[in-house]
Amino acid sequence: MKKLVSSIFIAAIIVSCNKKENSVNMQEALTYPETRKDSVIDTYFGEQVADPYRWLEDDRSDETAAWVKAENEVTFGYLDKIPFREKLRKQLEEKWNYEKIGAPSTEGEFTYYYKNDGLQNQSVLYRKDKSGKEEVFLDPNTFSKDGTTSLSDVSFTEDGSLVAYAISEGGSDWRKIIVLNAKDKSVIGETLIDVKFSGIAWYKNEGFYYSSYDKPDGSELSAKTDQHKLYYHKLGTSQKEDKAVFGDKTKRRYVSGSVTDDQKYLVITTANATSGNELYIQDLSNSNSPIQTIVSGFENDYSVVDSKDGKIFIETNYNAPNKKIMAAEATSLANRSSWKDVIPETENVLQLSKAGGYFFAHYMKDAVSVVKQFDYSGKLVREIQLPGLGTASGFGDKKDAKEVYYSFTNYITLGTIYKMDIASGKSDVYQQPKVKFNPSDYESKQVFYTSKDGTKVPMMITYKKGIKLDGNNPTMLYAYGGFNISLTPSFSIANAVWLENGGVYAVPNLRGGGEYGKKWHIAGTQLQKQNVFDDFIAAAQYLIDTKYTSNEKLAIRGGSNGGLLVGATMTQRPDLMKVALPAVGVLDMLRYHTFTAGAGWAYDYGTAEDSKEMFDYLKGYSPIHNVKEGVSYPATMITTGDHDDRVVPAHSFKFAAELQAKNKGNNPMLIRIDVNAGHGAGKSVQQTINENADIQAFTLWNMGVSKL
Repeated sequence: MKKLVSSIFIAAIIVSCNKKENSVNMQEALTYPETRKDSVIDTYFGEQVADPYRWLEDDRSDETAAWVKAENEVTFGYLDKIPFREKLRKQLEEKWNYEKIGAPSTEGEFTYYYKNDGLQNQSVLYRKDKSGKEEVFLDPNTFSKDGTTSLSDVSFTEDGSLVAYAISEGGSDWRKIIVLNAKDKSVIGETLIDVKFSGIAWYKNEGFYYSSYDKPDGSELSAKTDQHKLYYHKLGTSQKEDKAVFGDKTKRRYVSGSVTDDQKYLVITTANATSGNELYIQDLSNSNSPIQTIVSGFENDYSVVDSKDGKIFIETNYNAPNKKIMAAEATSLANRSSWKDVIPETENVLQLSKAGGYFFAHYMKDAVSVVKQFDYSGKLVREIQLPGLGTASGFGDKKDAKEVYYSFTNYITLGTIYKMDIASGKSDVYQQPKVKFNPSDYESKQVFYTSKDGTKVPMMITYKKGIKLDGNNPTMLYAYGGFNISLTPSFSIANAVWLENGGVYAVPNLRGGGEYGKKWHIAGTQLQKQNVFDDFIAAAQYLIDTKYTSNEKLAIRGGSNGGLLVGATMTQRPDLMKVALPAVGVLDMLRYHTFTAGAGWAYDYGTAEDSKEMFDYLKGYSPIHNVKEGVSYPATMITTGDHDDRVVPAHSFKFAAELQAKNKGNNPMLIRIDVNAGHGAGKSVQQTINENADIQAFTLWNMGVSKL
């Protein structure tokens, strides 16, 4: 869930609002497809719970396919009648159409970088040789006719002569891996299939490590996968000959492998949930070296960041909720008492990268970036002077790099790439996008509001300067609140359209996220999950009380765990907002752990089988189980993809069926189902533009806008 959380953070669009109430079709009742009810009943701790739409969990059935088609016909029929929908789409497309170039990296004799000419569905991987001659290296737009096959990982050998790349088809988490000779782009060996939740870790030029599950019984898109394995693939051999390095005998839900830059050690991390992991290491210089247990148990997080001069450097939250860097001799690594602090914990959350023989410590201070450069002894070299308050990312490259690249962005600053001289710390603009948007016309400020239990929560509010605080501003409130994931300021084209037309965009940093370290995360998990919903409700109330907006002009949006957030909030406080937009949401809290890798989310949620207390708590906020007969819910458009094999679309299907059956009044209860799309990864530019246009057309239409 973490990996993809960035793609589901697509900002919404808002256009100028005509304050005249929309009387056309606003109160017209919709006729929804008839959704069959079954008499399925589950029993938890003596309590019977009905699940009448269980049949919608079967993504392979003709009946489910027919239901999806019928629902889409209703949804797109509704959207087709909105007079300004096409204008929104064109506005988005026009602003989206600008050249985008990524930070370069040197691999062997070539410099590689991604580039998109504007409206290409997928960014293209280019390269230049030493003479500056440019050529296309990999163009994922040629991988499929509809642009839904994407590059998900590209990994070069240390000398840059070989490359392995992974592709995702239709947004699925299942991947294929292809190996090329980098010089002439010829394919080496067979394509690896059925790879999932995996990196590609080369060992010299001989082969690489990757991770996967055994192919599940039943549907690939929904069947449970809970025994992950690490494999080694030797070049020139068949995938059938690949042997499990770890996970064959020890059952773990997540297993990953990496090789240190000096090629001396294989590092294995294993976990059963999205927080806390075990750590193992193998000395690759000795072919008979066993895999050594360094840390067992799942109480803390451990990540090996480098190996140098016989020392192993580890990023961890062991006795440090905000994380620190520790080091130990490789020969005594299993003795944790020998570990020494290199970069101690501070009051701000740490994330580390490295380049040119230095560590770059990226801290979050109230969800805003502060970056410091350290040497390997832990001595502070300098604080990097960033262009302003926002989000910096990058600062990663090889040990011999003389320069390092990083990007900087916030809600009104386009993502700009900088090149920094590592020795002097001097930065220059390397690549700045050219988009018709003037940041000086807008303001983005941070406020702190009080949640239900007195906790202070930060929120960024962005809007056009001179805005009137009269309660009439269409406002999108977006949040996540889970899995230790932090929402930090970033620019988006969709947001730019919103802001240009007078909209307000607000992002609170709810508990459950990682903005203030482990304690902030824990405060929004399991039996404390209600804190997250309370934080979100308080954010909405703050925007209403301070006259940024009103109940009639407020929309709430979130994806994945954020979809749960929207679902729980709209069922607890249906009066609070005019529009609700849950995307690819976790909405059935009694059964989420029975699909694909969902059981790994139990650290955040708990499961209905844990205890009666946990069952009662989950049932108390589970969106599907809290849709009440005769309640007027806000205008709702659920979005999902039929190939989502992370949060299976059955969550969204069943929630839509409940809302359509029980909602009082004529507010639309729609579900928009993207065909051949997954949880967010690899979604084409055209799909993204169309989805944003539809969401914003729906939102504005239900806020009373009749024309633009």
